[in-house]
Amino acid sequence: MHICLFDIDGTLLNTGGAGGAAMLAAMKEVFGITKPIEGIPMAGRTDRAITHDLFRYFDIEHHPEVWNNFVGTYLRLLPHFLGDRGGEVLPGISQLIEALCQRNDIALGLLTGNLREGARLKLSHFDLYHHFRFGGFGDEHHDRDDVAREAFEAVKALYADIRPEKIWVIGDTPADVKCGRAIGANVVAVATGHYTTDELRRHHPQHCFADFSQPDVLLELLV
Repeated sequence: MHICLFDIDGTLLNTGGAGGAAMLAAMKEVFGITKPIEGIPMAGRTDRAITHDLFRYFDIEHHPEVWNNFVGTYLRLLPHFLGDRGGEVLPGISQLIEALCQRNDIALGLLTGNLREGARLKLSHFDLYHHFRFGGFGDEHHDRDDVAREAFEAVKALYADIRPEKIWVIGDTPADVKCGRAIGANVVAVATGHYTTDELRRHHPQHCFADFSQPDVLLELLV
């Protein structure tokens, strides 16, 4: 059995910045904040870490009630921005997922910085969510490596004897490469996000592709 753990933004989907836009809209609705934001990176990070930085940037106390209010507002607004931003499934992904799902020796999961419900909303908008049975998410963790460990635990709960070398982490950022290495998995980097193939190769993934417009390349690696 091989396990494929996919990142979402920049790997499976380009949402047109729907997540970031929904976060900013939630900041405005919950806290009345309309100031521009500078210097807070988002690519490859968890929603928990991004939100923590946003709260610190605007000097907002990070109490559970405040966090829950913000997250609830963000998740309520996210579908609107998904519909408004004209995003897309990235090249070859639909064909790749279909091919992987046809095999009995491959299981698909998620390894994403998105909140679990945010991941569901994004993937459901593009009719992909039903393909993924388990995963690690950005609800609690600031460090992407901890999300990878959460995903690994979810895998082991279903496949107790799985070995790390049978797990493949597929993502578009150096953080995906790093977190895959943290659990001993194989890493496939794809340059469909903010990083070029040259930038990704500097972090030494096992494999690196410009995109999955030829989806058979990943399947050939697995089998």
